[in-house]
Amino acid sequence: MPTARKENAVRELRDRLAETPNVFLTDFAGLTVEEITKFRGELRKDGNTYAVVKNTLFKIAAGEDIASKLESFLHGPTGIVFAGNDPVAPAKAIKQFADDSKKLGIKAAYIDGQLVDAKQVEALAALPPKPELIARLVGTLAGPLRGLVTVLSGNQSGLVRVLTAIREQKEAAGSNA
Repeated sequence: MPTARKENAVRELRDRLAETPNVFLTDFAGLTVEEITKFRGELRKDGNTYAVVKNTLFKIAAGEDIASKLESFLHGPTGIVFAGNDPVAPAKAIKQFADDSKKLGIKAAYIDGQLVDAKQVEALAALPPKPELIARLVGTLAGPLRGLVTVLSGNQSGLVRVLTAIREQKEAAGSNA
């Protein structure tokens, strides 16, 4: 029979899942309280949160659709990173902390409605930050446009040079006469 405490936990989990489109599942076995606190601090820098939850309560809160996709990863100690719209920053933080501590394991992630395994999370962590990707895209799009403007302005500058040469010839012919 569900207790009021468990019902509140499920309600809070549902609210957090509704607010965050991206969720990362981690295995925190072997981490001390101090290490988890340090990890939470690293995640908070980008507006992400970390919670240790019971797998059964998470399954109930997530609903059948999400829970069925994550079923195989919801065993053993599970810590969940609730991430915002940018999944790269928490993936980087998780990967960095996992590499440093050697205790934190990446189980999987649920990003924008897609199940992502641990290898894909590590690949996501290798991506440059979102602002850098946007800058690269803008640079890629601006390159051909800049070339087009240069080519189109080449005819105008050529016309100006010809007109300047004609004026100089007429001035030279007028001063000779």
